[in-house]
Amino acid sequence: MDFTAQPKPATALCGVVSADGKIAYPPGVKEITDKITTDEMIKRLKMVVKTFMDMDQDSEDEKQQYLPLALHLASEFFLRNPNKDVRLLVACCLADIFRIYAPEAPYTSHDKLKNLAWVKSYNICFELEDCNEIFIQLFRTLFSVINNSHNKKVQMHMLDLMSSIIMEGDGVTQELLDSILINLIPAHKNLNKQSFDLAKVLLKRTVQTIEACIANFFNQVLVLGRSSVSDLSEHVFDLIQELFAIDPHLLLSVMPQLEFKLKSNDGEERLAVVRLLAKLFGSKDSDLATQNRPLWQCFLGRFNDIHVPVRLESVKFASHCLMNHPDLAKDLTEYLKVRSHDPEEAIRHDVIVTIITAAKRDLALVNDQLLGFVRERTLDKRWRVRKEAMMGLAQLYKKYCLHGEAGKEAAEKVSWIKDKLLHIYYQNSIDDKLLVEKIFAQYLVPHNLETEERMKCLYYLYASLDPNAVKALNEMWKCQNMLRSHVRELLDLHKQPTSEANCSAMFGKLMTIAKNLPDPGKAQDFVKKFNQVLGDDEKLRSQLELLISPTCSCKQADICVREIARKLANPKQPTNPFLEMVKFLLERIAPVHIDSEAISALVKLMNKSIEGTADDEEEGVSPDTAIRSGLELLKVLSFTHPTSFHSAETYESLLQCLRMEDDKVAEAAIQIFRNTGHKIETDLPQIRSTLIPILHQKAKRGTPHQAKQAVHCIHAIFTNKEVQLAQIFESTGEKNGKLWSPDEEVSPEVLAKVQAIKLLVRWLLGMKNNQSKSANSTLRLLSAMLVSEGDLTEQKRISKSDMSRLRLAAGSAIMKLAQEPCYHEIITPEQFQLCALVINDECYQVRQIFAQKLHKALVKLLLPLEYMAIFALCAKDPVKERRAHARQCLLKNISIRREYIKQNPMATEKLLSLLPEYVVPYMIHLLAHDPDFTRSQDVDQLRDIKECLWFMLEVLMTKNENNSHAFMKKMAENIKLTRDAQSPDESKTNEKLYTVCDVALCVINSKSALCNADSPKDPVLPMKFFTQPEKDFCNDKSYISEETRVLLLTGKPKPAGVLGAVNKPLSATGRKPYVRSTGTETGSNINVNSELNPSTGNRSREQSSEAAETGVSENEENPVRIISVTPVKNIDPVKNKEINSDQATQGNISSDRGKKRTVTAAGAENIQQKTDEKVDESGPPAPSKPRRGRRPKSESQGNATKNDDLNKPINKGRKRAAVGQESPGGLEAGNAKAPKLQDLAKKAAPAERQIDLQR
Repeated sequence: MDFTAQPKPATALCGVVSADGKIAYPPGVKEITDKITTDEMIKRLKMVVKTFMDMDQDSEDEKQQYLPLALHLASEFFLRNPNKDVRLLVACCLADIFRIYAPEAPYTSHDKLKNLAWVKSYNICFELEDCNEIFIQLFRTLFSVINNSHNKKVQMHMLDLMSSIIMEGDGVTQELLDSILINLIPAHKNLNKQSFDLAKVLLKRTVQTIEACIANFFNQVLVLGRSSVSDLSEHVFDLIQELFAIDPHLLLSVMPQLEFKLKSNDGEERLAVVRLLAKLFGSKDSDLATQNRPLWQCFLGRFNDIHVPVRLESVKFASHCLMNHPDLAKDLTEYLKVRSHDPEEAIRHDVIVTIITAAKRDLALVNDQLLGFVRERTLDKRWRVRKEAMMGLAQLYKKYCLHGEAGKEAAEKVSWIKDKLLHIYYQNSIDDKLLVEKIFAQYLVPHNLETEERMKCLYYLYASLDPNAVKALNEMWKCQNMLRSHVRELLDLHKQPTSEANCSAMFGKLMTIAKNLPDPGKAQDFVKKFNQVLGDDEKLRSQLELLISPTCSCKQADICVREIARKLANPKQPTNPFLEMVKFLLERIAPVHIDSEAISALVKLMNKSIEGTADDEEEGVSPDTAIRSGLELLKVLSFTHPTSFHSAETYESLLQCLRMEDDKVAEAAIQIFRNTGHKIETDLPQIRSTLIPILHQKAKRGTPHQAKQAVHCIHAIFTNKEVQLAQIFESTGEKNGKLWSPDEEVSPEVLAKVQAIKLLVRWLLGMKNNQSKSANSTLRLLSAMLVSEGDLTEQKRISKSDMSRLRLAAGSAIMKLAQEPCYHEIITPEQFQLCALVINDECYQVRQIFAQKLHKALVKLLLPLEYMAIFALCAKDPVKERRAHARQCLLKNISIRREYIKQNPMATEKLLSLLPEYVVPYMIHLLAHDPDFTRSQDVDQLRDIKECLWFMLEVLMTKNENNSHAFMKKMAENIKLTRDAQSPDESKTNEKLYTVCDVALCVINSKSALCNADSPKDPVLPMKFFTQPEKDFCNDKSYISEETRVLLLTGKPKPAGVLGAVNKPLSATGRKPYVRSTGTETGSNINVNSELNPSTGNRSREQSSEAAETGVSENEENPVRIISVTPVKNIDPVKNKEINSDQATQGNISSDRGKKRTVTAAGAENIQQKTDEKVDESGPPAPSKPRRGRRPKSESQGNATKNDDLNKPINKGRKRAAVGQESPGGLEAGNAKAPKLQDLAKKAAPAERQIDLQR
C-alpha cells in the first residue's frame, strides 16, 4: 500500500496544524524558514533536535502538536540545503521522528522517504562522533515501522537508505549488525515477517561488505568464546542457519569455524553443531556437502560419536538427507550400517525409522543394502526395534506391492518382505506372533478390502510365498483356530451349572487362553476379569458366541468386535490396559478374512486360473503355480475353516474342479470335499446327489491317488458308507437295465435328438410368434415323446437310460417354451399336465434335473405361476432329499414373489400372475387330473391328494399375510361353483375336481383358525382351467364323507407313507405304468425274478447346458440292496392263496387299483422288478400294459375295478415298501431292512435271499 493509504490514526495526524493554521514549535524556538540566516537556522534546529530526543512514543499530545513541524522538516528546502550542518541536524530530527511515530508512518507521501534515500541525507552523519547511534536508531526505526501496508516502493526506499549507510561507511559495528541480525531470530521472525524480509534482502544486497563483519562476529563467539560481544551470542546457530538459507556466501569464513566446533570436547556443544549442520546439509537446495567436503566428512564422523545424543541426532538427519540428496546415500550407508548395530536401542530404532521414512517417500532413495539393515533388525533382541522394523517393512509392502505405487520394478524390489515377515511367526515370542497376525490382517491382506479384492490379494500372495512362509501362514491359521476353540469351550462351561469341577476346568481354560496373549502374567488377571464380565453380562456372551460361531461372516465379526469393545470401554479411563488385552484376544479369534462368501470368491478365482481367464501373468505368477497354490490354499482352509465351505455355490464350483481333466486338480477338490462335507448329506441333498456318482467314477476309473481320496471322502461324508463302498467294488452289471448312464455311454443318436429338440426350441424362442403354427406341431411332438416314454418309434430298440434322456429333454423343452408368452397361451392343459408329471419320473436324475430347471426359471419370474403348482407333486417323491429340495424351492419362490410385490407398486396390477396364493387353483386342477387319482372315494388316493395339497399349503400358510388363509379357502369354495374347462361336460372329471376342493378345504380348516374370516378380496380363477360360474348354480354337496374326512385328518398312518409312496400305479406321463400280473400269466410257475441294477457310480456330466444338473439314482444312495429271491417251486396253489391272503392284510401293502405296484424303498426306486407270482388260475386275463402317459382304456379301468377284490397284491420276493419319513417309528430309508417272509419262509425251501452289507 502507498503512504496515502496509512491507517486512519496516522492519516488524521498528518493533517493536524495549530489552531491559527501555523506550525507549532517547541518553547523558546522561533519560526524556522528560509528567510533567516544559516547560523540562526542551525541554532534553532539544535533546540528542535533536543526536543525530539527528549520525546517518548507515549506523548500523544506532543506527537499531534509537533507533527506539522515534522512534516515541515522533511521538506525539500531542508533535505537539499547546501549547508551540511543543516542537513545533519534535520537528519537527526527525522531519525527521532521515525522513532516517536513508529510503527505509524509520520508522512503521507513516500516522496519524503524517497528524498531521504535519494539525497542520502543520513550519510552526512558519518562526520559525527555519535553517528553510529544515529544509524542504529534509524535501522531499528525502519525495521519496526515496516508492515504489510507498505508497498514495494516504500520498501525499496528503505533498502536504499540502509544499504547506502552500510556500503559507504568504514565498517559495520556489532551494534548495527545486531540491529539487522535480530530480525532473523525465529522469535522476531514470527512477530514481524516484513522486518525479516527486509533484513533478508538487505543482507543479500550488501553481502560483499557485511560478510567480513559477520565472520568476525562468529569468530568472536564460536572460536574465542566471547559471548559478551553481542546479545545475540546465544542465537548463533539459529543465525547461521538463517544466513545460510539467505546466501551461503555470507558464511564462507564461518564454515571452517563449525568444523572446529564439531571436534569440541563438550558433548552438548557438539550436539548443537550437529543439529545445525544436519539442517544445513539436509536442506533441499543445499550443496554444502559438495562444496565443503572436509566439513561433510567431519560431520559424518559424528555418526560414531561417543556421546549418545550426538549419534542419535546424526541418525535422524540421515532421513532428510536421503530424501533431499539421494546422491549422498552411498556416503551414509556405511555409517548407518554401523549404527544399525549400535548398543543403544533408541539409535537402532531411529536407523529403522530413517530408512523406512525415506523409502516411503520414494523407494529409489534407499538401496538394497539399507533395506537389508531393516531386515536384520526384525530379529533384534529388543521388542521395540523388532516391531518398528516389521511394521516399516509391512507398510512398504502395502504401498509398493499391493497398491503398486511405483510400478512392477519397485514391487519386485520389496517382494521378499512378505516371506520375511511370515518367517517371524517361527519366533517363540508371543508378541512377534501377534504382530505378524496383525500385519497379515492390515498390510499383507487388508481385511477392510471388499471380499473379491481381499481374496484376490490372498490368492496371489499364497501363490508367491516360499515354502517356509506358506508353512508359517498355515500355522497362523491353525493357532487362531485353536484359540477360537478354547474360547468356545470356555463359553460352553458358562452354560453348565456351577460346580467345583466346572470352576477348575474354567480356570485351566483361562490359563490356556492367557498364554496366547502378550505378557501372559498380566494377561491372566485381565482374562479372569473378562471371564467374570462374561458371566455377568449375557448380551456380551451372546456377542462373543456369535463372533466365534463357524457361520460368522467377516462383516458380522467386525460388528461384534466393535460392540464388545464399546461395552468394555470406560470413557473416564483413556488408557485401558484391560480393554487393550481384550482387543488382542478378539483380533486373534475374529474371522476377519475367511467366511463363506470369501471361500466362494476364492474358488471362482481358482476356476478362472484353470480356465485361463485370470490375470495370473500380470500378478507375476504362472497359471500352473496359481492353480497349484490355490488348491493348496483351499485345502488348508478346509482344515481350519470347514464350515465356510458349506454353501451350494462353493460346492458347485468345486464340482466343476472335479470335472476338470487335470488329475491334481480333481484330487485336491476331493480332499476339500473330504474335509468340509460333513453336512452335505443332510443340508445339501442336490450336491450330495451330484457328488456321489463323481466319487464313484473317481474311485473306479481315476488315478490311484484320486481313488484313495474318493474312498476317504465317501467314508467321511456319508452315513451309508458301507453300501457306497460295496457298490464301488462290485460288478457294474448290465448297462441296459439302468435308467441313467454317463454321457460317454449315451448313444450318438440320442445325443443328436436332444440337440435337435434344443434347436427347435431356440428357433421358436427366436421367432417369438406362432404365425406359422410351428409351435403347435413342436408341442405335439414333445407331448408324443412324453406319452411314449421317450421311445417315439415304440419299437423298443432304445435303452431305458436313453429314454430317460429324451423324456427329460421333452419336459424341459415344454417348460422352456412356456417362458415365452406367445407360446404359453397355446400350451393346452393336457400338455401342461404331461410336462408336470416329469417331476414324478421313475428316473431319479430326470426328476432332479427337471426340478432344478423348474426352480431356476421360477425364481427368475420367467415361468407363469401355474408351473409352481408342479412342486406339489414332489410330495410323492420317494427320496427325502428331493422332497426337501422341492420345499426349499417353494420357500424361495414364494419369498421372491412376495418381496417383488412389496418393492414394485405396479405389481399389484398383475397379482394373478405374481401372488403366490394364486397357485392354489392350478394345484387343485393339476391334482384333479393326476393319473393316480382314479377313484374319488378311495381313501388311500385321497390321502395322496391331501399330502400333495399340504406340501404346498404348508409353505403358503406359514404366515397369514393379508388374511391369505381366508383367501385360499375362498378360492377353493369358488372352484366348486365352476366346472373343469378341460372337460366341462364330464361328470366324473368335475366330481374329482370338487373332491380335491373338499380335501383342500378340509386341510385349510384343520390347519388354520383364521381361515373363516372374510376374504380381503374376491379371487379370480384362471379361465384356461375353469369355466365361468353359472348364475343359478349352487354346489353345497360335500364330496368326501365325514368318516373319510376323519381318516384324512386323524386316521392311522398309511402303511407306506405318502411321501415315500413309490409303489403306486404310474400309468400317466412321467411315471412307469405297471400292470398287475394275473393267474393266466403266472399259473405255470412261481418264480420271482428281480433285475438288479447296481449303480456304476459314474457321475453323469452333461456337455451341453445340463452340465451341472446331474443326479444319481436312488439305488446308489441308500444302504438297502435288493437281492433276488427264488422260492421253492410247486407250492400248493391253495396254500399259496392263503399266503397271498395273509400278505394282503399286512400294513405295508396298499390296495390294488388294477395295476401292479412298484414296491420300492426310497433307496431302490430305479431297480426294475419283474415278478411272476402264482395266483388262482381261474382269475380273469390281465389287461394289456398301457404306455407311459396314455390314459388307461375304459375296459382296462373296468377290469381294474371289477377285479379289485379278486386280485390281491402279492409281495412275495419283493422288498417291503419303505415307511414314510414322517411316520412315527418309521425306519430311515438308509437303514431299512428287508422283512422276513412269514408263512412262505416256513413252508418254502430255504430262501436264497440275502442282504450283504459288508460286500
